[in-house]
Amino acid sequence: MTLMRRARGSVTDEIRTVAQMEKMDPEVLRRRVASGKVVIPNNPLHDIELRGIGEGLSVKVNVNIGTSKDLVDVDQEIRKAHLAYNYGADAIMDLSTGGDIDAIRRRMIKEVKLPLGTVPIYQAGLKAARESAIVNMTEDDMFNGIEKHAKDGVDFMTVHCGINRESVERLKTSDRITDVVSRGGSFLVAWIIHNDKENPLYQNFDYLLEMARKYDFTLSLGDGLRPGCLHDATDRAQVQELITLGGLVKRARKADVQTMVEGPGHVPMDQIETNMRMEKTICDGAPFYVLGPLVTDIAPGYDHITGAIGGAIAAFHGADFLCYVTPAEHLCLPDDKDMIEGLMASRIAAHAADIARGRGMERDDRMAQARKDLDWEAMYKESLDPEKARRYRARGHQDDTQGCSMCGDVCAIKIVKEHLKKS
Repeated sequence: MTLMRRARGSVTDEIRTVAQMEKMDPEVLRRRVASGKVVIPNNPLHDIELRGIGEGLSVKVNVNIGTSKDLVDVDQEIRKAHLAYNYGADAIMDLSTGGDIDAIRRRMIKEVKLPLGTVPIYQAGLKAARESAIVNMTEDDMFNGIEKHAKDGVDFMTVHCGINRESVERLKTSDRITDVVSRGGSFLVAWIIHNDKENPLYQNFDYLLEMARKYDFTLSLGDGLRPGCLHDATDRAQVQELITLGGLVKRARKADVQTMVEGPGHVPMDQIETNMRMEKTICDGAPFYVLGPLVTDIAPGYDHITGAIGGAIAAFHGADFLCYVTPAEHLCLPDDKDMIEGLMASRIAAHAADIARGRGMERDDRMAQARKDLDWEAMYKESLDPEKARRYRARGHQDDTQGCSMCGDVCAIKIVKEHLKKS
């Protein structure tokens, strides 16, 4: 019996745990899980620290890791996973496309204690490509790949079910610049055009639901037609796919399957609120998982910043789950430093949105009080990255141990505090 099904009867252990973490009434959380407004991704085969994603909860952050054909260093990816955990990630996605993908995924499941996600069609497509061509994937290849990941213990999977023949025809007549930038989306668009058939993941969605119900993994309905540049944002192809996903969300809920919806992408700031409200309306409040969104196209090397700006706006207007963006986005496979920079940028965005939504201000108040008291240890404790804060402070060699090297002996807080005492 799936977690969603059990939630319709009583408060489960998983719900009780997440409710305690989120400091909320377990009964309120139960109703949201039962209705599909919140998901708690957890394949029963994977022993993890639970996270809730959705309405009324703190905004969560995902970290993508994984090998590529050009760089197969499994130890490095495992190290990234542990670093991501230590730096406050809420979930990990293994997007490996190089080396022994099955072995890498199984090691991730064994070592990663956060919800783990994958995109099974990557592996199915690569297998077909190495044998002949991606477009020669069979329906069995796609579904067998999903089942293999489920049997291994994957907690949530991106499945591009919203791409169908209708949306491909719409894509053909669009004025997009970047066409399709989703890797999984590109596989299926090419497959539909080459085979002149419907997307099996869309056509046989009920079979996918049977599988998800059997293994109790969460569906993350992929945005295969997400915009890859600002010009393409909120166009008919993107919106058509979202409308399709809205219908699939309702079918998944009837089948007692937990479901998230993935979103854009590259979006101008003035369109972000519209995108968030549109998803929440069309998909009946389903948890929204967004990549960025990136608010400009011209900042390679700094896309963790463009993504954090968009992520903060998106989360304030309803996004529930931010997929981090690193400085290496569009350029190369991120290293450890890139991963940390991207994760911290997204965590800042998530926390800023939480504050604006009425959560988490207590921590900022504690930081403010620590600054007033010039209590550096308390400041480090409240910092999102205490290690970096310590490192920067140590870089200044001021005589005044209370202040910092920016103000030195003319510290505003110290001066006013002394004179307030005299008044």
